Amino acid sequence: MSEATALPYDLSVEHRPVGDFFAQPTTPEEWAAYRLSAEQVAFFEHHGYLSGIRILSDAQVDALSDELDQLVDPGHPLNHLFYEYHSNEAIDPGQVLFHALGAWRIGRAFHDLLWAPAFRMAAFQLLGGPFRQFHDQLFCKPAGHGGVVAWHQDFSYWTWTRPMAHLSCWIGLDDATTENGCLWYVPGSHGWGLLPVTGLTGDMDAVRTVLDPAQIAAFERRVPNQLKRGEASFHHPLMMHGSYENRSDRQRRATVINVLGDGVRSNVEAMADTMGFEVPPQDAPMAGQFYPLLFDPARDLGAAAADVPTAPQS
Repeated sequence: MSEATALPYDLSVEHRPVGDFFAQPTTPEEWAAYRLSAEQVAFFEHHGYLSGIRILSDAQVDALSDELDQLVDPGHPLNHLFYEYHSNEAIDPGQVLFHALGAWRIGRAFHDLLWAPAFRMAAFQLLGGPFRQFHDQLFCKPAGHGGVVAWHQDFSYWTWTRPMAHLSCWIGLDDATTENGCLWYVPGSHGWGLLPVTGLTGDMDAVRTVLDPAQIAAFERRVPNQLKRGEASFHHPLMMHGSYENRSDRQRRATVINVLGDGVRSNVEAMADTMGFEVPPQDAPMAGQFYPLLFDPARDLGAAAADVPTAPQS
């Protein structure tokens, strides 16, 4: 590393790992160790989510946690590189929800997390083709008074891109349980179509005001996404999901990686607020410095890609 880059800088210029945090597969045989089964891919297609995928070792979780301790400090010298930064996004003053977007630009471990092999292989299989980084997120709920993330669909905030070819990966940095505010899913809700935005914090159930009776009844079948630290779940961009408050004596921290299919284009004219992102002009490809290509089956797997079970591309 040069003397210039030895100093703190915007890691979005680096479209490769900057450390040895993850050993990178170099052959199709090495990639095969991370492959989802055809049954797992089919489960995702039917239910809209897939849970319990090991992404990180305990040592890697520890490294991310140590880095997170620095990033939550609003006085961090690179804090201005976050697309959004909320020390507390909760509406209820008695609750706390730390939420920030853009850690990959600041922390070396969070940057290299985008190249985690288990994440990249699963994302390729569930998206069905090459994909790029969209953005990452941090969600932290302290013990005792952690705030809610209200029921929502991710894509309702992302209509400044098109077509809808997105995927979210939620990674636990602590064990996530019903007691400390784990994520919940409504299986099959990814088939409901796009719904209006009703808020990310505040009233947990605000979305019910825009649902029909059958959709409201589906909430009776919601399932908790309980995970061990280092495990991940993946969900469709229209999956209805949210998380309740943390009233336990344990914190609940998570990071989320949101990716989009290679070829998705800017639809910036559709939204006035693009949340601090560097957005390409209308109809230009979502590419360049802030949207690195993370996986290309032709490049990374070659002819072996044809043998990997994948979901149909959107």
